[in-house]
Amino acid sequence: MTLNSTHDATRFSWIESANEPGNDFPLQNLPFGLFRRPGAPGRRALGVAIGSSILNLQAVALKGLAKAALGSGASNEVWTACQAEDLAALMALEPEANSALRRTICDLLDAATCPPGPLRTAVSECLLPASAVEMCVPAKIGDYTDFYASRHHAARVGAMFRPERPLLPNYSWVPIGYHGRASSIVVNGTEVRRPSGQTKTATSSSPSFGPSTQLDYELEVGAFIGRGNSLGTPLPLATAEHHLFGIVLLNDWSARDIQSWEYQPLGPFLSKSFATTISPWVVTMEALAPFRVPAAPRPAGEPAPLPYLHSADNEAAGGLDLTLEAWLSTSRSRTAGAPPVLLSTGRFRDIYWTLAQLVTHHTSNGCNLSPGDLLGSGTVSGSTPESCGCLLERTHRGTEPLHLANGEARAFLEDGDEIILRGYAEQPGFRRIGFGECRGMIQPAV
Repeated sequence: MTLNSTHDATRFSWIESANEPGNDFPLQNLPFGLFRRPGAPGRRALGVAIGSSILNLQAVALKGLAKAALGSGASNEVWTACQAEDLAALMALEPEANSALRRTICDLLDAATCPPGPLRTAVSECLLPASAVEMCVPAKIGDYTDFYASRHHAARVGAMFRPERPLLPNYSWVPIGYHGRASSIVVNGTEVRRPSGQTKTATSSSPSFGPSTQLDYELEVGAFIGRGNSLGTPLPLATAEHHLFGIVLLNDWSARDIQSWEYQPLGPFLSKSFATTISPWVVTMEALAPFRVPAAPRPAGEPAPLPYLHSADNEAAGGLDLTLEAWLSTSRSRTAGAPPVLLSTGRFRDIYWTLAQLVTHHTSNGCNLSPGDLLGSGTVSGSTPESCGCLLERTHRGTEPLHLANGEARAFLEDGDEIILRGYAEQPGFRRIGFGECRGMIQPAV
């Protein structure tokens, strides 16, 4: 995606909350989401976040506001998709079609291009307070694949189990991933039940069944597929990002004790399929255009990617400069009125495999991806303890618990703990944009 008028930092919205410093949803962001409207719990509608409000796209389309007043370049196909109860129809469109929709929405919400008058009044009637709606999973997710794309995470975890050889031989050559469970993906604010499963300690002769005692979070980015590909048709690296609609924050909840017993030889199963939480607003790839950076450089001595995973364009601008944070709120801290504590801060630009490489590799065998499919990046970690994206790393398998200011300690998560993921992108000369929150609170096992 290239820069255009929607990225102009001098543009301001007539919705004042969108202009407040630090707001995640200024005019330059305009992420898409799915919500339930007040008084109609069975109906869902597409919306765009703007400040502390939501623009109801279904209402805008039905009123014909953009076409009548602005001569919108968005096609009838786009406005039909805006009336769906799922984002998949928009995701399936060509990037150019969604770019035209973004420009139209930007003009409708811009103080200069939509001055006081009948049009602004009509648009204001399509706005809802974000606090008055219930957000939903943005699209029906047919398939979910989680990758292992952070070298820092893979090396640190590998050293706990294989000190002499932290990274397996294939890591530098192939993006590692597994197929996750799409049916248990939930949206921000959904409570997470502590899972039960089989575990086995190093000293026990047989496994036992019961609630996990090593429940963990994973700080990740999730990428939604836009246009899919036909079965048997790989997507080359040069066009892979044309098939990405946008990204969300993702918490891949993990039961480490169940995982360590079940993962060999086929990988994670019940240790991760009980819940995955995502943030509700999909920040489009176009909105992220100002925050492109080179792909992370490979350490000296490591091989270059194979030709199908390598290109000059990907090396030059395949990365995204996002700051990702994980926060913890405990039952005791909430009772005392204390704010959440920061557990980790990661940079997505440090990721070993870019999003384009993940898409290309996923389809390299002819695997077909569909609109609304979700790809997880894997835990985003950096080189320092403060940038560890999960407790497994931060507490070294629970042997070095974190000591909180209120006297509590955490090796892994306890019932009543709430994990809050946040993320944002900022660069000089551009407006800061964010993702909103990705929250989940742990409830006791059944």
